[in-house]
Amino acid sequence: MGLNKAAVAARPRKPAAGWAVTSRLLAGGLGGYALAQLLPVALVASIAPALPRADAVLVAMQLSFVVYAAALMAAFAARSPGRAWAGMLLASLASAFVAWVAL
Repeated sequence: MGLNKAAVAARPRKPAAGWAVTSRLLAGGLGGYALAQLLPVALVASIAPALPRADAVLVAMQLSFVVYAAALMAAFAARSPGRAWAGMLLASLASAFVAWVAL
């Protein structure tokens, strides 16, 4: 009961699962790092008038650890690696824009 070579060749090929995992890991790692670096700048720039500068920096830096962990989990929760990359890119661009406008 062996497999017919023609039947095996006729099956649609899926992309290698290893590349999808690697891409998600890179999206979560690199994109999450970029987001965790940009978000504190945006937060300090936007909440600095309400708090003393040192307190705003501490709050933003502590929040960056949560953002990095959430970004890594979001990369693996996305439907595809492309959506994971797009989500990281859009969130990083939004944070950069807020920081640019606020500063």
